[in-house]
Amino acid sequence: MSNKTLRFSRLGDIEFFKRGKVREIYNLKDKFLMVATDRISCFDVVLPTEIPHKGEVLTKLSVFWFEFTKDIISNHFITANADEFPEELQKHKETLCSRSMLVKKANPMPVECVVRGYLSGSGWKEYKETQSICGIKLPKGLKESDKLPEPIFTPATKEEVGHDINVTQEYIEKKIGKEITTGLKEISLSLYKKASSYAESKGIIIADTKFEFGTIEDEIILIDEVLTPDSSRFWPKDSYVSGKSQPSFDKQFVRDYLETLDWNKESPGPELPDEIVNKTTEKYLQALKMITDKEV
Repeated sequence: MSNKTLRFSRLGDIEFFKRGKVREIYNLKDKFLMVATDRISCFDVVLPTEIPHKGEVLTKLSVFWFEFTKDIISNHFITANADEFPEELQKHKETLCSRSMLVKKANPMPVECVVRGYLSGSGWKEYKETQSICGIKLPKGLKESDKLPEPIFTPATKEEVGHDINVTQEYIEKKIGKEITTGLKEISLSLYKKASSYAESKGIIIADTKFEFGTIEDEIILIDEVLTPDSSRFWPKDSYVSGKSQPSFDKQFVRDYLETLDWNKESPGPELPDEIVNKTTEKYLQALKMITDKEV
């Protein structure tokens, strides 16, 4: 497998709406077309090398989880079947197949709803300094990657540029109101508990994840991607040992490689060698297979 992948090129005749680090969004009047590319972003820099099949994995996992969690909350997903896309998209069917979905238009809420079940990443860093995360006091003596007594809701701001910023629940309450914040917290915890229990039965620990929500005519729904290796930490259950960082099915593998380089973590990022690309692709594909029993 080569590290040179077919880059997703914009659909020139379809109204372009927004470009994210990984996704391209197109405006189709009453709905959006979301396309997951094979781009990979680390340290908020989109790398020049792409990860084959990554966009397909993100799409298929999101579709699975949207269906799995719809009893908890409605979502924006309409279809990922390119045969069901509007006529104007049919000429792009080959490009869009397996990596795109039609979604309802919603007004995004200005908060990243992060749920943590284990102590890792920025949460671990904050705990070492304050024995708390986002204002939530935690027991003394916890080690890196420890399972928390209960999953916790640790929201973050949504930043257009740079890192999202961890904040307290009270901060979010001032932004969108106490009742709405409490509702988002309860929904987020319910989503995490149901999904993490299922994933663990398939051999994957979901250490933490983030959810995004939007509104359609005052109804709150789940939007964006959900429970993918890009929005979550997926750890193999069979090798889990607390007290250290864990091997993962997500882009942490690429981050770890980048940390060995003399790179200032500013754009442009370095090209990735074939070995790292191939191993990362394997991890994404393995996560899809374990959770959904399906392949790309």
